[in-house]
Amino acid sequence: MALIKSISGIRGTIGGKPGEGLSPLDVVKFTAAYGTWLLRQNAENKKVVIGRDGRISGEMVKNLVVSTLNGLGIDVVDLDLSTTPTVEIAVTMEQAAGGIILTASHNPREWNALKLLNAKGEFISGADGAEVLDIAAKEDFVFADVNKLGTYRTDDSYLQKHVDLVVNYPLVDVAAIKAANFRVVVDAVNSTGAIYVPALLKALGVEEVTVLFGEVNGKFSHNPEPLPENLTALSNEVNKSQADFGIAVDPDVDRLCFVCEDGSMFGEEYTLVAVADYVLKHRKGNTVSNLSSTQALKDITLKNGGEYHPSAVGEVNVVNRMKAVNAVIGGEGNGGIIVPDLHYGRDALIGIGLFLSHLAQSKKKMKALRNSYPDYFISKNKIELDKGIDVKEIFEKIKGKYKNQPQNTEDGLKIEFDKDWVHLRTSNTEPIIRIYAESQNETTADNIARKIMQDIKEFI
Repeated sequence: MALIKSISGIRGTIGGKPGEGLSPLDVVKFTAAYGTWLLRQNAENKKVVIGRDGRISGEMVKNLVVSTLNGLGIDVVDLDLSTTPTVEIAVTMEQAAGGIILTASHNPREWNALKLLNAKGEFISGADGAEVLDIAAKEDFVFADVNKLGTYRTDDSYLQKHVDLVVNYPLVDVAAIKAANFRVVVDAVNSTGAIYVPALLKALGVEEVTVLFGEVNGKFSHNPEPLPENLTALSNEVNKSQADFGIAVDPDVDRLCFVCEDGSMFGEEYTLVAVADYVLKHRKGNTVSNLSSTQALKDITLKNGGEYHPSAVGEVNVVNRMKAVNAVIGGEGNGGIIVPDLHYGRDALIGIGLFLSHLAQSKKKMKALRNSYPDYFISKNKIELDKGIDVKEIFEKIKGKYKNQPQNTEDGLKIEFDKDWVHLRTSNTEPIIRIYAESQNETTADNIARKIMQDIKEFI
């Protein structure tokens, strides 16, 4: 059992003892803490938007969240089966005090989480998160009396509202997409992508869409993280059906990746690179991605006359850096696209709209578009941690060992070797150290990562 409290929200496995997993008591406690925090920010605004992905535990967790918020005197607008970006958009449209998305994102089916939003429909800051955790630890909440309980209503209009926002976005070229006559396969991994992605494709004029794992039952047919090893069924179907490309999203539809017409991966790192290339051709400006993302974005940004800025990992950190440097596009190398004048959140739907516009206007096949970008390889690895291991001490020893190389300690430890780099950091969501290494040569990237992992194991 696991319960992880971080700036990414409250995430845990369903079941087990309170405090050791995401038990019903934990759901109530952290929801009550968040609701209390909201009321302290603004006692007048008592509205919260919620939505969930397709997880098995979603209905149960939702009922607990709704009742807890109502018990605090907070009014709930329930989008029910939705996406993370849709809830973010709904918070601002509803002029709500905040929002909660019930999703453990790419984690397997036994996980669920409360992702917490502020009044701007953005993830709460680290400082705000710490305040919520403090309220929870002290159980410092007071529930409303019987005459002041909150109200509850459902709202199913936001699917269409979100689709409309994408279709009407100035850089989304619906005419070009329609004229391209794309044949598409979608891997919806038994979650809400099965509802939202086909609806968007239809609105964009894509007629031929095949959906794999389209039943929204939360029984994910494969590991839900959209990585190459989990997308073999999508690759095979694209090949077999001679589709133009495949689209994969994660369970809450904030991560996006593509499969080329030959079944090969476009590469989740390159979703942002391609979308940024398209946006920068139309709008000069700066870009941001996190320290673990490919340097291909930097190459493309400089080529288009902009400046590239790295940020710490975590959507809230990327958003803060984007605001600071006035970026026109940004995101994360895990297929997360953030388009600031739509909303400051990773959004696979606007990603699809912009990517398909780019592909249609280029008149290239997906594989040819991918080949037009600089080739980098990222070796993504992780080491699971036992309880009580001092990660800071390990990082200090590695810093010392590579003290002659340029280093960045903004988020974990990033070490540069000429054009190659390695980034070590603890995860926000799992008890692990992530080790990402990048090079223009795949073997070199793997070797750098392997060497650092060896160092970590020695220092442990």
